[in-house]
Amino acid sequence: MSALFSPIKLRGLELPNRIMVAPMCQYSSVNGEANDWHFTHINTLALSGAAMFCIEATHVEAIGRITPGCLGLYDDATEAALKPILVSVRKHSKTAVAIQLAHAGRKASSHKPWDGGQQIPVSQGGWQAEGPSAVPHKEGEAPPLALDAPGLARVRDAFVNAARRAERLGIDAIELHSAHGYLLHQFLSPISNKRTDQYGGSLQNRMRYPLEVFDAVRAAFPAEKPVGIKVSATDWVEGGWDLAQTIEYAKELKKRGVDWIDASSGGVSPLQKIPLGPGYQVPFAQAIREAMASPPWRSASSPRRNRRKTSLHRARPTWSRWRAPCSTTRAGAGTPRPNSAARSKRRRNIGARNPRRRRRCSGPRRSARGKGP
Repeated sequence: MSALFSPIKLRGLELPNRIMVAPMCQYSSVNGEANDWHFTHINTLALSGAAMFCIEATHVEAIGRITPGCLGLYDDATEAALKPILVSVRKHSKTAVAIQLAHAGRKASSHKPWDGGQQIPVSQGGWQAEGPSAVPHKEGEAPPLALDAPGLARVRDAFVNAARRAERLGIDAIELHSAHGYLLHQFLSPISNKRTDQYGGSLQNRMRYPLEVFDAVRAAFPAEKPVGIKVSATDWVEGGWDLAQTIEYAKELKKRGVDWIDASSGGVSPLQKIPLGPGYQVPFAQAIREAMASPPWRSASSPRRNRRKTSLHRARPTWSRWRAPCSTTRAGAGTPRPNSAARSKRRRNIGARNPRRRRRCSGPRRSARGKGP
């Protein structure tokens, strides 16, 4: 049997296969609250046959949302909005449910991708973003406020409170978002972190705050439930975060009991040069696995079975995740996505030419409005 379809146990969570539906931002919330769109999206993908479904990047503070439409888990209202969705999932599906906890940092207060994805000025209904340093994501944007000691404590506590809310909701696992140029990644990268205190400068200092957040979340979430993390293995910018530093970060996380590492890349700088191609992120998972001898995941933007099989044999990642490609906006870095009408037309054309192809594509589907956070 293929390793992809073999069972795995993460702490007390037993999974029948090693496929997880990756978190995909929907940008469809109001005041951070899930709604009928999320009910449909989550319940549909919970029936995919994947062992685990991960709820989209869910922000631990209102000011930590990427866009005004991003999901949150930071007050009683956002918690209550998710509850009926999870009740429905449990009624109709046996899939495990994870949640990705995130804070956008300096990339907060952005327009939705289909509205351009650029920063929303405070004067136009945006809000003041925060980050490790007062360095904007790109030239011409308003800089974030550099987090001071009380701000760091506030954000760390927000992650903890979100983890506790996730436990009350019956969530099975947590993934911390430490990638794609969002807050925890911003602390790691020398491109965005220009601090001169104990949280900036050396690699050990730049890792300090993300590791503090991980420790706090791990302590707040039940010991029998797994906590993983998503990392950008490289910034794809000279002088930025790279694979060697990622491996050191992974080793520190291993000491703290991380249950998986999802290897992605990029997002911290618009100057990134990503050599896109089939399986281009698999070598990151392979290098992390070899350095740690523990289970990384790789973010797979193609559901083709031959690519999944090849990746499993080459890099031997324990997990494979299906995700939608990112958009080329401030809200996400990666390859452009065709609009939903174009994708639907292409699927119809493929099915008309090859009925067998249509039947093969009847498995887990990606949301037309989603992207991998």
